Amino acid sequence: MNKSETNLWLGVSEAARNALTPRDYKLGSLSQRVAHSGIPAGELAMADRSRPEIKRAWIPGVEIFPRKIHPQRHRGVFGEFGRRDEGVLAKIGFWPKQWSGARMFANTAKGFHVHPPNIPSETTAEKWLRRLFIHQPQNYSLRRYDGEQWDVMFFLQGRAEMILCDVRAGFSKRIMRFFIDGDNHRSSNNVGVVIPPGVAHAIRTEGSEDVIMVYGTSTIFHPEFEGRIASEVENAELPESWQRSLSS
Repeated sequence: MNKSETNLWLGVSEAARNALTPRDYKLGSLSQRVAHSGIPAGELAMADRSRPEIKRAWIPGVEIFPRKIHPQRHRGVFGEFGRRDEGVLAKIGFWPKQWSGARMFANTAKGFHVHPPNIPSETTAEKWLRRLFIHQPQNYSLRRYDGEQWDVMFFLQGRAEMILCDVRAGFSKRIMRFFIDGDNHRSSNNVGVVIPPGVAHAIRTEGSEDVIMVYGTSTIFHPEFEGRIASEVENAELPESWQRSLSS
């Protein structure tokens, strides 16, 4: 540190100087960013997943793919979700049985929640999941879409942060954190996301805009498939004075 840097904080108290910590603006490697600070979804959608760094960071079974958003001047936008016989959903053989919509108000969050993998009775969870995603990852016919909930998510409005955490038996705890733009913000971050069962997921809104999303599931809605993990953020408490009044 040169003399000018040494004297930079002479105008503040010693206690304040001792409490100062510099912000680290270094980007870090992709694997560091995707697991910690987060990364634009478009960067992941276009990433070469055969690269060792990407393979180390990627949660097996997750798909992030670019979407086609067509501007309609003076009217808005038209965005495609997926085509049954083309693209990632066709490749992995996943076409939803149910479509649903959700609106998240600004400054709110969902999750974490996770859906249970369907494990054949003749094997163990660890052996089955490793066969499915490590040893035969492209044998999509093995996947039990009819008996477990896979999600594919699309965002129509707003900006969202998504965090995925692998909690499957026998798998290392990988984390993927990325930022998605809704259709009203045209960018490379207009993506679709496929989430396998056993991968916990959470979403929170970015900025002051509501988020509107559409998602498809491989099964119809089953409440028992919704496992909650650290989801207290969804339960807004009444003000303390209200609670006292109601309980008196």
